[in-house]
Amino acid sequence: MPIRVECYAGNRGEETPRRFEIGDLRVEVVEIVDRWLEPDYRYFRVKGGNGKIFLLRYNTTRDSWELTASKSSYYR
Repeated sequence: MPIRVECYAGNRGEETPRRFEIGDLRVEVVEIVDRWLEPDYRYFRVKGGNGKIFLLRYNTTRDSWELTASKSSYYR
């Protein structure tokens, strides 16, 4: 599911999600729970201000973000 993500670029220039929007829902990121790299993607498991856990994926080739989750409870 495509989303809009606002990021913070640290001193090394790596972008880290700070907040994102899914339709009308706006979520503040309060914690990066986990992160990992794959050849064309960067993944972030984040905790939202609403207490829910979300899995965000950044496509480095397309310069785009997606919400990816194996369970609907990630974003409800």
